[in-house]
Amino acid sequence: MTDLFLAPIPRVVIDDLVRRALLEDLGRGDVTTDACVPPELTGEAELIARVPLVCAGLDVFEAVFAAVDTNVKIERRVRDGERLAPKTVAAHVSGPSNAILKGERVALNFVQRMSGVATKTRALVDALPAGSKARIADTRKTTPGLRAFERYAVRAGGGHNHRDDLSSAVLIKDNHIAAVGGVKNAIERARAYAPHTSRIECEVKTFEELDQALSARADIIMLDDFDDAELKKAVGIIAGRALIEVSGSVTLERVAVIAAAGVDVISVGGLTHSAAAMDLALDWIV
Repeated sequence: MTDLFLAPIPRVVIDDLVRRALLEDLGRGDVTTDACVPPELTGEAELIARVPLVCAGLDVFEAVFAAVDTNVKIERRVRDGERLAPKTVAAHVSGPSNAILKGERVALNFVQRMSGVATKTRALVDALPAGSKARIADTRKTTPGLRAFERYAVRAGGGHNHRDDLSSAVLIKDNHIAAVGGVKNAIERARAYAPHTSRIECEVKTFEELDQALSARADIIMLDDFDDAELKKAVGIIAGRALIEVSGSVTLERVAVIAAAGVDVISVGGLTHSAAAMDLALDWIV
């Protein structure tokens, strides 16, 4: 299990996304199941891991079947955030066979995707050196409409969430800087506009921009695509005057080196935009 408190996804969010997914897949009915499977027939199936993975999305998995038919019962055998070996049964499903078959694909799509994000996150978290203060964080590079699910999966994998949306924090990126003519101007404008409760983060790509961000008193500095030598030098220049985030060119092999440089946050867009779905199957018990 992750050692972090795993705050659940609000049920209203789950129900809305599940409803939309079922409308897409089941909105015009299931001609195969309705033709083959009598409504009075009952059955059982098991959600089984086919590969090593970190489980995430069981609340969503259960909500799909509840939305199809409340008579479908789910018995969980594991918890989100738990590492599963191949052939591990994650959940037992029972009830009307017709309803189980109608919800199967949508339920699997969610839990496979979320477990993929959690598994990729856990791999990077595990790569942090012992005693490191760095945290692995996601970005806004999420699947449109599924951010709440994917960010929950990051937490299930032991990672942390960056800002939830554009209203959550000030994060000055390269195009903001280009639009207003420089780092100093962007930070000063942000400080004049932002509420006093909001810290100001600024992305920098060069040492010149780093000096400007420090002079303008940015609270957080994002070092974008700095190589290992540049990163070490930049951390020395910042010298505790701002929190340090690293983004860009973050790989599993490089995480330990980045963390050892003394940074606070390593943000990885690939946690959500490139995570492969994990192989979980719903196997019928006959």
